[in-house]
Amino acid sequence: MDLESVTDELYGLRPDRFTAARNARAAEARKAGDRALADAVRALRRPTLAAWASNLLVREQPEEARALAALGEGLRRAHQDLDGERLRELSRQQHVLVTALARQARQLAADAGQPVGEDVQYEVEATLHAVLADPAAAEEWAAGRLVKPLSAPVGFTAALTDVSAPAGGRSAGRPADSRADSRADSRADSRAEEEPRKEEERRSEERQRRERRARELREELRRAEEEARAQEEERDRAEADEERAEEELREAGRRVEALAAELTEAERLRRTADDGVRAARRRLQEAERAAREARRRARDAATRAERAAGR
Repeated sequence: MDLESVTDELYGLRPDRFTAARNARAAEARKAGDRALADAVRALRRPTLAAWASNLLVREQPEEARALAALGEGLRRAHQDLDGERLRELSRQQHVLVTALARQARQLAADAGQPVGEDVQYEVEATLHAVLADPAAAEEWAAGRLVKPLSAPVGFTAALTDVSAPAGGRSAGRPADSRADSRADSRADSRAEEEPRKEEERRSEERQRRERRARELREELRRAEEEARAQEEERDRAEADEERAEEELREAGRRVEALAAELTEAERLRRTADDGVRAARRRLQEAERAAREARRRARDAATRAERAAGR
């Protein structure tokens, strides 16, 4: 038994079976004399339902996982290159793929005997968005050992939201030379002064609107992530309390077993002592009878002696 194989085994189990299996493996390691392995196994954290469903997806659908990783590489490259057209196309693909994979994860969880709700599906979607945005998150997810859901970087998510919703039928990433062509056409139509100014104002307002919306989305996401972190911390504290309570319960069980063994031994000693007392009483009674018989014989002998002396 080694930590790698035990970890892989445990994170493939349903969360409701994780703690008992982990404690059993830690006990096996401790019994085998490997204290370090026992402590390392004992330190493994039980995954949330969303983390388990995400792990289940990558374990059961490796081809889909690789497709998502490849899409993430393309998205990140397009985001770095500021390739609006490519980013919009990949953003549409990621929306379809993430939604489909999150539904698959929910179905896989149900097939494994652990149905989950929409809230868990949303957390799986958040994890998949993080996988698309962050190669470190992708690597962590690919190991199939998540303890809690992942979240995408704020800037990356806002950028995808911005480019995927162009306004007024125009591309958000339209090149600057197309605007020059538009102004040239306007001048050709004898609106060289007014029309370009209105168009620029409209575009400026649209840019400001998108920037405000991006800021609002970033702020909304920041608040949601703060709330999620607070909830995760509370869940971690509750889980730690549960594990401490389980350990105290096991310790109480061991103490009860020890006390029961002591009580059994005390009962055995008491029975032995009772047997000894009864045996001693019998011996005393027999000795008293023998003494009475001896005194009676002595009196009879004395009486016969007196009679003989009188004759």
